Amino acid sequence: MTFASYNFPDRRLRHRDNELWIDPVQDSDLYRADSSFRVRSPWVPKTTANPVLPGLFADPHIVHLDGRYYLYPTTDGYASWSGTQYTAWSSADLETWTFHGTILDHGPDVSWADNSAWAPAVAAKNGRYYLYFSGGAASGNTAKQLGVAVADSPTGPFRDALGRPLVAAGTYSGQAIDPMVFTDDDGRSYLYWGQGALRVVPLNDDMTSFDPAQVRNITPSGYNEGAFVIERDGTYYLMWSENDTRSEDYRVAYATGSSPLGPWTKRGVILSKNLDLGIKGTGHHSVVRAPGTDTWYIAYHRFAVPAGNGTNREVAIDRLRFNADGTIAVVVPTP
Repeated sequence: MTFASYNFPDRRLRHRDNELWIDPVQDSDLYRADSSFRVRSPWVPKTTANPVLPGLFADPHIVHLDGRYYLYPTTDGYASWSGTQYTAWSSADLETWTFHGTILDHGPDVSWADNSAWAPAVAAKNGRYYLYFSGGAASGNTAKQLGVAVADSPTGPFRDALGRPLVAAGTYSGQAIDPMVFTDDDGRSYLYWGQGALRVVPLNDDMTSFDPAQVRNITPSGYNEGAFVIERDGTYYLMWSENDTRSEDYRVAYATGSSPLGPWTKRGVILSKNLDLGIKGTGHHSVVRAPGTDTWYIAYHRFAVPAGNGTNREVAIDRLRFNADGTIAVVVPTP
């Protein structure tokens, strides 16, 4: 059997009398009234089978910018997570992803870090795009530090905005990794980061500095790393990863609060392994809302199926749903 495609630029597909018709376009009241096609709700994208990116990637940061979805993952598959590059991917529908190449490489682009390009996050403000990232200090120092890079496009290239770390290793307890930026409706942006201890601070308008006196420790019980914050209907949701990324029990829990700073009430686990499907190590997530809707998606990594582990991971996307009382429903991971 063979198929052929045809274009009918002067015709319109419509439903009439329980049949599909390819009719000449007629701009008349009768023509429009005769068609029973109706737009009942905004179209929102749906995801295909996971993983959504080819190859080994982890720590995906998903965001909607300038009419497209973007994914910024950690490049995975390196011993001790020693990769140096960040890449960008974009999609109009969360199904087909376009690869935009390397947007920042610790080797040539960052003077103070040459390893451990982990868990990026991207935020837009003032017509520019800011990439927050962590990296191992140059000259073999394994201590992690946070940096920020800037670009005029979501796909870069990004350049180190400061020429030094935004958060230097040892400044605060816990490991300086896993940055995330949440911008509230009033335009104020907040930087969250840390493994073992979670901190938050309001960013200055330049998005590359903050007042150290305003740094707060908001570590919830069970927290390990990978904080992410959203707001919905006046409630703030703080989510994070529990356990170690090398464990099949790596998972996502959350709390709710009345402001980006809390106080926070822990609610429980929303994403975890499904051994019946061979899915393990579901964590280090991010969340995006389809514009103009109340439809949400969660991007996360898991052990590559079937034989992955804590350094061989892949990126998945599933629906994130809310219960009638505003709590988050348990996410069903899909193969």
